[in-house]
Amino acid sequence: MEKLMSDLKAQIIEQLNLQEITPENIGNDQTLFSKDGLGLDSIDALELIVLLQQHYNIRIANPEEGPKIFHSVRSMAEYITANQTAKA
Repeated sequence: MEKLMSDLKAQIIEQLNLQEITPENIGNDQTLFSKDGLGLDSIDALELIVLLQQHYNIRIANPEEGPKIFHSVRSMAEYITANQTAKA
């Protein structure tokens, strides 16, 4: 799980083009969409959905699950671990 969270941090930075942030700047349980977290927005959420599809072959069937899945790097890693079928 630690490696997955580390990989996710690097992928989030790359996917969202967060040039001023390093993986070390992102806490595993830091909220991704709040002002005191990374402060991501709805466009970023779409990019994270694309990230899950491209890197982990995971499609989110129920959009209402989005806030729970994308709450933090840890919640994303837990969702990937529970739902991954095969790497794309």
